Amino acid sequence: MPIEIIVPRLGWSMDEGTFVEWLKNDKDFVNAGDMLFVLEGEKASQEIESFDAGSLHIPADAPLPGDTVAVGQRLAYLLAEGESPPAAIKPAALGNAMVPNSSDSPGNRAAGPAARRLARKLEVDIDNIPTPDPTGRVSSEDVQVTGGQGKPTKTVLHKGIGVVATPRARRTARELGIDWRTTQGSGRNGRVRQRDILATRQAPISSSNRLQLAALPKASGTQQPPNKIRRTIAQRMLAGVQQTAPVTLNTKVEASELFTARQQCKSRDPENAPSYNDMLVMLVAASLPESPELNACWVNDSVYTFDEINVAIAMDTPRGLLAPVLRNVAASSLKEITAESRRLAEQASLGNLSEDQLAGGTFTLTNLGMFDVDHFTPIINLPQTAILGIGRLADEPVVADGRVVPGKSLSLSLTFDHRVIDGAPAARWLQRLSEMIRQFSRYVIE
Repeated sequence: MPIEIIVPRLGWSMDEGTFVEWLKNDKDFVNAGDMLFVLEGEKASQEIESFDAGSLHIPADAPLPGDTVAVGQRLAYLLAEGESPPAAIKPAALGNAMVPNSSDSPGNRAAGPAARRLARKLEVDIDNIPTPDPTGRVSSEDVQVTGGQGKPTKTVLHKGIGVVATPRARRTARELGIDWRTTQGSGRNGRVRQRDILATRQAPISSSNRLQLAALPKASGTQQPPNKIRRTIAQRMLAGVQQTAPVTLNTKVEASELFTARQQCKSRDPENAPSYNDMLVMLVAASLPESPELNACWVNDSVYTFDEINVAIAMDTPRGLLAPVLRNVAASSLKEITAESRRLAEQASLGNLSEDQLAGGTFTLTNLGMFDVDHFTPIINLPQTAILGIGRLADEPVVADGRVVPGKSLSLSLTFDHRVIDGAPAARWLQRLSEMIRQFSRYVIE
């Protein structure tokens, strides 16, 4: 029987992506483990691995480079020797471009290549693997536990991903002017389907459930639809404001020791000296265990605290805002943090980040100090609880031992979700971080 090649879910909120290119030609023999095609998700492109072997058959009506494809959509087939290919793809896939339920089509759960490879090896259905991750993303550890080769280290909260809507439901909602996010879904895990949108249309529609299309400005200008990344950024920024109870605290800290320490690093090894970001990432990771609520998220009406500290770093790239993740930072030295952040920055500038490198953050750091910005209001990077904004390091007079002397002042802006943590403990953490910055030499780990 021909083996279907389908579009995988690269991220927990992904419903569709862009087909970039095939890495194999039609009729080529594909081995398990070969990279088969490139798929662009919400913010990154990723080479997709084949988990089976066979001769690649790409039908004439298969998606072309640049086409939008739905998660679960069939792209091609792998054939055994002497096996006949199906006639076409469109009747089965493109004619029904809804995202299949995980019970209908395998592999729709968000999971990295390593987890999928392990699930295949252990003969475990990845769609039925419970995970403690609040986004529903399956890790290799989850696969090992389900396959009987590991022990759970966390309480499993749920199975599956958060509530989403199928592409067809979203399109129908846009056409009818209905906000699908306020619609009760009837699909698996609360997924909103087209029939749910149609049912909403038949019921009285409240003013809060109807999208209001703003009139175009009277002044002349050009309207341009956003690209995929801009649309994703817009959706996540809006969600970060609407789905949290955000509060921002601002402070200034005397940072002469931080400045001096970096100058010393630059004099010893100019090529590998840490940035201020790297140094602050190290201090954030060292201080977060004292306020675990800031390294957490709100899910299922409860607070889920992460075991690891994975710091996402907001980066300005040619493609737009990206936030690759530094993993298990608390166990890393300053030298290791510097090397990894540089590697991620290089990949970001070249557009080579994978979805895995953009997923799994538990706290975010964003820096606008290089643009002479002091304080600003960072927006929470869902599903996280907090984000720290870094302002400029400025020359300012400070009071030391009763005397006014030249000093260095660093601006900090912490935005947090008040559902998870109150203002006083959040302020105490910011105060603790400020103390560590003032006394940087006591905490540095080379």
